[in-house]
Amino acid sequence: MAALLAVALLLAPLRAGAAAGEAFVVALEGPIGPASADYVVRSLNDAAAAHAAAVVLRLDTPGGLDTAMRTIIRAMLASPVPVLGYVAPAGARAASAGTYILYASALAAMAPGTNLGAATPVALFGDTPLPDELRQRAAEAPSALPTAEAERAKITNDAAAYIRGLATLHGRNAEWAERAVREAVSLPYDAALREHVADLVAPGVADLLAAADGRMVLVAGQSVRLATAGAAMREVVPDWRDRLLGVLTDPSILYLLLLAGAAGVVFELTHPGIYAPGVLGTICLVLAGYGLNLLPIDYAGVALALFGLGLMAAEAFVPSFGAFVLGGAAAFVIGSLMMFRDPVLRPPPEAIVGATLVSMGVFGLVLGALLAVRRRPVVTGDADLLGAEGRVTAWHGPAGQVLVRGEYWTARAARPLAVGEAVRVTARDGLSLLVEAR
Repeated sequence: MAALLAVALLLAPLRAGAAAGEAFVVALEGPIGPASADYVVRSLNDAAAAHAAAVVLRLDTPGGLDTAMRTIIRAMLASPVPVLGYVAPAGARAASAGTYILYASALAAMAPGTNLGAATPVALFGDTPLPDELRQRAAEAPSALPTAEAERAKITNDAAAYIRGLATLHGRNAEWAERAVREAVSLPYDAALREHVADLVAPGVADLLAAADGRMVLVAGQSVRLATAGAAMREVVPDWRDRLLGVLTDPSILYLLLLAGAAGVVFELTHPGIYAPGVLGTICLVLAGYGLNLLPIDYAGVALALFGLGLMAAEAFVPSFGAFVLGGAAAFVIGSLMMFRDPVLRPPPEAIVGATLVSMGVFGLVLGALLAVRRRPVVTGDADLLGAEGRVTAWHGPAGQVLVRGEYWTARAARPLAVGEAVRVTARDGLSLLVEAR
């Protein structure tokens, strides 16, 4: 009996090694928004259902929405599977919201050539931290500051307390974390390791899993020893829903959808009966509205941008020698800059300039030309024939044949006409023309 027990004890480590679980590799790249939050939360749930050994959250982000970041962090802290934050590949960064997520990870790792930091809240104030002379006053009594600065101080203090709590939870450098919020400082990978901001540096995911094996980390409030040696790596890719949500919450795509929707609706209103532009424009506006509802939008900016489009469209109806087009373009640019509160999510300047030029062309020139064509006199049917000139090809008595606009017509006249004589059409009677000598 003792021999059997000894054999079982000897074989136990072998069985444990052979049964090493999977390591889910989740790539969090680009600005963090509702789509990326949904993708990470779903991946963490899948990893828990599969009893994965760990989740490697590979970070390369300039930051993103505070709400999306907090959704991800709540899911990470509640996950029964250890989440290893990993800033990679070389050249990647975990800036702003990415720094919070790295601090929330059970294990914080970085690849050589990466950096993190600059975690100042930028949704309302841009990326400029509080001035030195206001920082101490903000920490002691935010309400003593002017209204705008007080609001700014409250948000900064809240962000600093949040990241300090994450640092304390996992035993990392809380002082530097607060500086990243208040002073927007950053660290390269080697300094992050020295400052106890990162737990280890690894060149690749496989190296990270090997180096992390055996370390004690905090997972869902309990100390857990990582068992990641030999874990098979499983790349988690976004499904169609995540990709669609990512497209619909991309500010540049939303911007173009809003522009295309407005153009389609205006075209349908000025040219009723075509239907296709109106249908497609309405679909674009609905999709844009759905995406805008998921992002922190300044609706005054949206209204100003739409007002600018309306001014440009008005040029086609009330010619102002370019005043409506120029004024509308200025309103459109200002509204576009105001529309997205978070600079990380704001469309690039070239997209705004390009959209403005296209709008000026479509609404100010193309629409005006189309309406000018509609105002022209009718040039088909009877209206086209009246006054048309031709010549006589055959004539007998009061009737004959004339050639008008390249077509032969039966014609009548008040007096007999000679072959070859020039005539002018005065009226049409069924399939016959009434003509007179020219």
